[in-house]
Amino acid sequence: MRRVRERVQVSAHRAGAGDDVALENTRAAFVAALELEVDFVEFDVQRCGDGTLVIRHDPSFLHGDSEVRLADLTSAEAHALLPDLLTYDDVLEMLAGRRAAHIDLKASVARDPRHAVAATASAVERLGADGFVVTTGSDQAVRAIRDWSDEQGLDLLVGLSLGGNVRGRSVREQVRIRLSELLPHRRLQRSRASVVVAHHSLARLGVARFARRRGLPLLVWTVDTPRSLAHWLRPGGAWLVTSNHPALALAVRAARERRHLKH
Repeated sequence: MRRVRERVQVSAHRAGAGDDVALENTRAAFVAALELEVDFVEFDVQRCGDGTLVIRHDPSFLHGDSEVRLADLTSAEAHALLPDLLTYDDVLEMLAGRRAAHIDLKASVARDPRHAVAATASAVERLGADGFVVTTGSDQAVRAIRDWSDEQGLDLLVGLSLGGNVRGRSVREQVRIRLSELLPHRRLQRSRASVVVAHHSLARLGVARFARRRGLPLLVWTVDTPRSLAHWLRPGGAWLVTSNHPALALAVRAARERRHLKH
C-alpha cells in the first residue's frame, strides 16, 4: 500500500491558467506553472480523428458560427484552426525531469481503453512510472490501465474521477451517477483505482472519509478559495490538491507550515 505523504501536494489545474480560459493548457500557462514550486502540473488530453493526442479541456470549439469537434479533425487540421494547440508529446517533453504530470484523460481518449493504455505507456516512457498520476472518469479505462501496469510490473497512480459534469443526462441517470459517487466502493473496487479523485464538494460529503478509511490517496479538485485551500492543504486532508490558482495554493501551504514551525 502506498503511504500518503504528510505534506499535501499542489497541482496546477489546466497548467494553472487561473480565471483566463484562453490561457488554459497553453504553452504560456505551462511555462508559468514551471516557474512555480508546484508538485504537479495538470492538463487535459483529447484525441483527434487521426489518433493524435492533444491538450485541450473541451472536445469541441467554435470556428465562426460552427462547432467543430476535434474527433472530426486530423492533427494538422486542428492546428490550422487552433495554432496554439499543444500535442501530448509536447507537454510530456516540457515536464520530463522538471515536474510530475497530472494527466487527465478525457472521454475522447478514455472511451476506448486501448487508447487510455497507450497514452499511459507514453507517459511511462517519457516521465517514468513515478513521474505522473493519470486520472479519468471512465471505470473501464482505469481498470485497463491498472491491468496493463500489473502486466508490466509497474506500480502506477491511477485515479477514478468522481463529480464530473452530468448535464444533458436524464434526471434518473444523474441521480444514479451521483449516488455511485457518494458511495463509490463498488466502482473503485471494479476499476481497481489506486487513487480516489473527487470534486471538493463530493470530498466534503464523505468521499474524503471513505478514502482515508481505506488508505487510498485522495486527489481533490478544483480548490481555489483561501478558506477551501486552508482546509484541504492541512496535513492529512488530502494527498494532492489541484487549483486554478497554484501560486495562492503554495502561499497558503507555506503559511500553514510556518505557523506549524512556530508551535
